[in-house]
Amino acid sequence: MSTPEHTPRRALPEASTSSADIKDSPGTTLPEPAEGMNADQAAAAAVDAQTAPARPKHGGRAQGPMGMSMGGEKPVNFGVSLRRLLGHLRPERPLIGGVILMAAVGVGANVVGPKILGKATDVIFTGAIGQMLGQQFPAGTPTSVVVERMRAGGGGQFADMVEKMGAVPGVGIDYDRLGHWLLLALALFAGSSLLGFAQGWLLNGVVQRSIYRMRQEVSSKLDRLPLSYFDKQPRGELLSRVTNDIDNVSQTLQQTLSQLLNALLTLVGVLAMMFWVSWQLALVTLLIIPVSGVLAGIIGKRSQKLFAQMWKSTGELNGHIEEAYSGHALVKTFGRQKEVEQVFAQHNDGLFRSAFGAQFISGIIMPVMFFVGNLNYVVIAVVGGLKVAHGSMQLGDVQAFIQYSRMFTQPVTQVASMSNLLQSGVASAERVFQVLDAPEQSPEATGSLPEPISGRVAFEDVRFRYLPERPLIDGLDLVAEPGQTVAIVGPTGAGKTTLVNLLMRFYELQGGRITLDGVDISSVPRRELRDRMGMVLQDTWLFGGTIRENIAYGRPGATEEEIIAAATAAYVDRFVHSLPDGYDTVIDEEGSNVSAGEKQLITIARAFLSDPSLLILDEATSSVDTRTEVLVQQAMAALRSDRTSFVIAHRLSTIRDADLILVMEHGAIVEQGTHHELLEAKGHYHDLYQAQFAAPLEDDAA
Repeated sequence: MSTPEHTPRRALPEASTSSADIKDSPGTTLPEPAEGMNADQAAAAAVDAQTAPARPKHGGRAQGPMGMSMGGEKPVNFGVSLRRLLGHLRPERPLIGGVILMAAVGVGANVVGPKILGKATDVIFTGAIGQMLGQQFPAGTPTSVVVERMRAGGGGQFADMVEKMGAVPGVGIDYDRLGHWLLLALALFAGSSLLGFAQGWLLNGVVQRSIYRMRQEVSSKLDRLPLSYFDKQPRGELLSRVTNDIDNVSQTLQQTLSQLLNALLTLVGVLAMMFWVSWQLALVTLLIIPVSGVLAGIIGKRSQKLFAQMWKSTGELNGHIEEAYSGHALVKTFGRQKEVEQVFAQHNDGLFRSAFGAQFISGIIMPVMFFVGNLNYVVIAVVGGLKVAHGSMQLGDVQAFIQYSRMFTQPVTQVASMSNLLQSGVASAERVFQVLDAPEQSPEATGSLPEPISGRVAFEDVRFRYLPERPLIDGLDLVAEPGQTVAIVGPTGAGKTTLVNLLMRFYELQGGRITLDGVDISSVPRRELRDRMGMVLQDTWLFGGTIRENIAYGRPGATEEEIIAAATAAYVDRFVHSLPDGYDTVIDEEGSNVSAGEKQLITIARAFLSDPSLLILDEATSSVDTRTEVLVQQAMAALRSDRTSFVIAHRLSTIRDADLILVMEHGAIVEQGTHHELLEAKGHYHDLYQAQFAAPLEDDAA
C-alpha cells in the first residue's frame, strides 16, 4: 500500500483522502473541501456551507467557495525573509564568487570607458583650438607665449583654458592619438560585454539550481506534514504557494541579483572615478543619494504591504477557483452559479485593487528617480561648463563627468525601480517559508513489526480529539483477533473513519496506544506500518496514467499476470476489454473517462494486488450498482480471508457476515456483537437496521 512517505507528488491527494474523519467528528466542520474530496463532495460542501448556520472557525483558515471569509496572512518581514532567501544561494558560493569577480572586472572596464572617451574628446578639442590659434599666431608658437600674449591683451579666461589643454598654434587633431584612445575604449566596452554575458550565464545556473533545491525542499516538506495540515489548507491556496510563489521567487532572483550586483559595483566604481575627475562635482552628485533614499523608502513602505496583500489575494482566488470548479456540476445542479460568481468577483476585485495599488505606487519610484537625476545633470552641466571656461577643467573631463553622473543615477534609479519586483519576490518567498516552517508530523520511530504478521489489533484506552475543547474518542478499548472482519457502523460524526485513520497513523493519539501483534504502532516507522495495510476509500483516487499503471500502483514491480489476476478478482477485467485500448487505456487525472463505479473497482483491484496483512474498507462499494456489488462482496470475502479487516459501512446489508460489528456514537463503542446478536439485543444497531429496511417496507405496504 502506498504511503505519504514514498508517494509521488501527484499522489498527494491519496494521503489526504482520509479527511473524511473530520466529517465523522461530532461538532467538527470542514468548511472547505478536504484534499481527498471528490467533485460531488466538494460542491456539496460548498452548498452546505452557504446554507448552514454559523460555524466555528478553524484557526484563521480559509474557507469554501460560497462566501466564507479567507484566513489572514502575516505581513512580510522583509529583512528576515530576504536574508533567508539569499541563504538558499549558499551552496553556490564558489560560482557566486566567480560572478562577483567577473562583474567587478566588467563594471571596472565599463566605468573607465567614459574617462578614455574624455581623453579622445580632449584630443579633438585641443586640435580644433590649435587650428583656430594658427590663424592668430605663427605655427609652432609655444603655448606659454600664446598664453602670455592673450593675458596681456585682456583674454585671461580663454588663456587659462588654452594653457590647461596645451594647444599649440597650427597643430591640428592628432589622429594617431585619437585612434589609440578610441580603440582602447572599444576594447574596454567589448570586454565588459563579454564578461556580462558570462556572468549572466553563470548566474542563471546559480538561480535555477537554487530554485530547484527550494522546490525539492517544499516537495519533501509536504510529504512530512501531517494530514491535519492539508485539512486546514485550501488546496488552491497551497498549490499557489508551491507553483506561483516559487515561480515568482525564481523570476525575482533572476532579474534582480545580476542588476543589483552590477548596480552596486557601478556605484562604487563611478564614485571613485568622479572623485578622481573632480571632487567638487562628486560632492554635488552625492547629494542625490539621501534624497533618492528618502523618496524610495517612503514609496517602498507603502508598496510592500500591498505586494503582500496581492499574493495573499492571488492564493485566495486560486483557492476559490479550485474549490468551486472542482464541484461545478453540483453547483449548477443547485443553481448556485450566481453566488460562486459573486465570490469570484469579490476575490478578483480584491486582487485587482491590491495589484493595481502595489504596481502603481512602486512604479512611481522610476519617474521620481529620473526627476532627481535630471536635476543633478543640470547642476553638473552648469558647474562643469563654468569650470571649463575658467580653465580649471578640461572639456573631456566634463564630458566624462556628465556620463558618470548618468551612470551614477542609473543604478540608483534601477535599484529603486527594482524594489517592487524585490518586494513581490520576498512576499512570495515568505509564503513559501510558511510552508517550510509548518510543524511536521512526529519523527519516525526505529522499531519494527514481526514477520509474519498475524493481524491482532488492540486499541487500549485510546483518546483523541481534533479540537482540544471538543472530545471525540475517550478511553476506547477494542480487540480485533487475527483474521476477523470487524465492521464499524454508526451515524455520521460518530468517529468511524477516525478510528481507522488512527490505525493508519494519519493522526497521532493523544492518549492510550494501538498495538499490532503486541507492537505499539507508534514505535514503528509509518512506511513500514502502512506497507502492511491496504485501504480502499469511498472517495476513489486515480492518477493520470493507464489502467494497468493505476492497478500496479498497489505493488510496484508486479508482473502482468498478477495485475490481470487482481483485475479479474475485482471484476475490472469484465469492463476493461470494452475500452478502446484495454488495460492501456489512459485515465485522465480526474478519472472522467470511466464511471464512478469503474473507478472504485480499479481501486479495489489495487488493494487486491497489494496483498496487505490488514485491510481497511471505507464504504468501498458505495459507487457500484447492486448486481456488481454482490459480485464485489464475494471478491471482498475472498480478499478478507486469512487477514484482519476493518469495514466501515452505512449499508448494513453489506456487513451481515462480519465476525464483529461495532456500533459507534460520539466516539464511543456503544454496542458490539454479530449481526444476529445485535438485532436480538434491540439496541442502537436494531434501530439503524429498522431505519434502513423496515421503514421502506412499511412505505411500500402503505
